[in-house]
Amino acid sequence: MSQVAEQEPTATDSEAYDGLRLRQVTKSFGSFHAVSSLDLDVPRGSFIALLGPSGCGKTTTLRMVAGLETPTSGSITLAGQDITYAKPYQRPVNTVFQSYALFPHLDIFENVAFGLRRRKRKDVEQAVREMLELVELESQARKKPAQLSGGQQQRVALARALINKPEVLLLDEPLGALDLKLRRSMQLEIKRIQTEVGLTFVHVTHDQEEAMTMADTVAVMNAGVIEQMGAPADLYENPQSTFVANFLGQSNLIEGTIQNRAADVVTVDMHGIGVSIPTDRCHADGDKGWVGIRPEKVLIGEPGEALDAPGNTIPGGVVTDVSFVGVSTQYLVRMPWGQELGVFEQNTGRRRMFRPGESVELSWRPEYAFLLDFSQDASAGAQKVDAE
Repeated sequence: MSQVAEQEPTATDSEAYDGLRLRQVTKSFGSFHAVSSLDLDVPRGSFIALLGPSGCGKTTTLRMVAGLETPTSGSITLAGQDITYAKPYQRPVNTVFQSYALFPHLDIFENVAFGLRRRKRKDVEQAVREMLELVELESQARKKPAQLSGGQQQRVALARALINKPEVLLLDEPLGALDLKLRRSMQLEIKRIQTEVGLTFVHVTHDQEEAMTMADTVAVMNAGVIEQMGAPADLYENPQSTFVANFLGQSNLIEGTIQNRAADVVTVDMHGIGVSIPTDRCHADGDKGWVGIRPEKVLIGEPGEALDAPGNTIPGGVVTDVSFVGVSTQYLVRMPWGQELGVFEQNTGRRRMFRPGESVELSWRPEYAFLLDFSQDASAGAQKVDAE
């Protein structure tokens, strides 16, 4: 498991850093460590997602930044200020929850204006109009929350939080109560709003697609630590642990023995078949590893058919299951060593569909494969867990 930062910075480092910084943050509930020695830097103006299954520590981390939980140890700084023990109302932070938490007796305009009126701001009317325009709800200003759809109510909650111009906006599973189609449109909407306002967004979710669609940076959390952090495409294409490989999408993980390590490529014996993997995609220290390949990177063909994937061809497969899902056909193929591999083939209309029981060969380009440490559980992260 990798941590984002190796060393604890000096006080000068934290004072100079204008973003959100967590150093060695731990939160224990009795003997249970919800968050363990967490290091995290969130640059000012960035959009980061804390992604992981229920119980991984992501919501506890968010609550510590919000001031709703106090760290057992460690420090939290924001814009150079230590906020580790500050009260929630003393922090330049606002939180948007899944439940919206709107005032039912106030109209939309007054819901958004609430924070400014409490602080006796003078330019309330103009600020609220600008915020309603940002979330595209100007025409709904005098309606009550109950008259709006779920997506509209979530936009009101966003506007109410953003109008206070926090240093950081915390989003705690904000789209969990919406149906799938609305959730997808709101993902793009929230990303648009973040880009326009330029504030720091920290988004907690268990939904992989949501994290990858919205965030510039994703931190995959598991058992209280960050397994891997980076751009969504980097995490997906080059996972460094079995948990990340399985939790972000699906992966075929196949046992292999490392034969040779060169400067640019590692060769592996995979059940008697030689395969090669770029060195910068190898994350195994010992002499064995899990050869990883995403199902959509695997090509399927008839025995002897020339496939556009020179380098790794695996003969002797038998189709055991076929699922047509519209944009693609998803196959399970039993290999000679008994393992079933997943193959996703896009339905371009140029190829026929294979049937269960047919003999096939599989192939993939070496540059798409990765190698993970054999000491890790090949099934880690594969189980989908309900939201927190």
